[in-house]
Amino acid sequence: MDTVKKQEAPILVRTMNNLYTYFSNDFLGGPKVLKFAWVINFQKVSTFFFVALLMMIYDNYSPAAWVYMALHGSYGFCWLLKHFTFPDSGWEKKITFGGAVMSFLFVLGPYWLFPYLLISNVLGADHQAPSNAMLMFCISLHTLGVVIMMVSDCQKYYILKYRGGLIENGMFKYIRHPNYLGEIMLYASYALMVDHWIPWAILAWIWSGIFFINMLMKESSLSRYSNWKAYKGRTAMLFPLNILTRPGSLKVNNNI
Repeated sequence: MDTVKKQEAPILVRTMNNLYTYFSNDFLGGPKVLKFAWVINFQKVSTFFFVALLMMIYDNYSPAAWVYMALHGSYGFCWLLKHFTFPDSGWEKKITFGGAVMSFLFVLGPYWLFPYLLISNVLGADHQAPSNAMLMFCISLHTLGVVIMMVSDCQKYYILKYRGGLIENGMFKYIRHPNYLGEIMLYASYALMVDHWIPWAILAWIWSGIFFINMLMKESSLSRYSNWKAYKGRTAMLFPLNILTRPGSLKVNNNI
């Protein structure tokens, strides 16, 4: 595939990416003996048992608690399955012990505040549990999010393994970062169940300070392909609202 000179990401984006890389990979220096994947996999898989522990400690076996454990807990096992079948090479890099601690404290660990707020009595007796309709919506949103994330990561892994180049079809036909869209959807389902501003504040930090920066850095890298400009012009970064306004996008097949 033909390549051209890539477009550098804005300096603010590069600076934030460098800061995140330092704190998550190199903080405090020293030997790099831990794989980033080990830290992530530990938090993901432990979530199921952490939520179960919260339920036992606070004697909370409500439908909301069970549903939350099923959703967030099963996502950890889905992530582990993904790691062993089509791993992300970016998580295979070695990091320092300081980087592992910082990643857990400021990115991965805060996710555990979600079930704590939901299952403990810290929000008070007046805090409303999610309704059945909300539980249904969260289960649906979570299911779609996991599928979108898993399928897009699988497509990316095998295309880059056997062909390489810019991916313009499948899950990437209308949006450029479907894997991030899937993760946003599934984590939003957890925040919706908790129904408090703290989970949304945590997600705002992660989505803007990490996800968005990663997407912009990825687009800077992909801009080296000659067909990048055309692909970017006909797709959306995250939400495929552009297909609704595109001429001919809602054609009806009268032969059905």
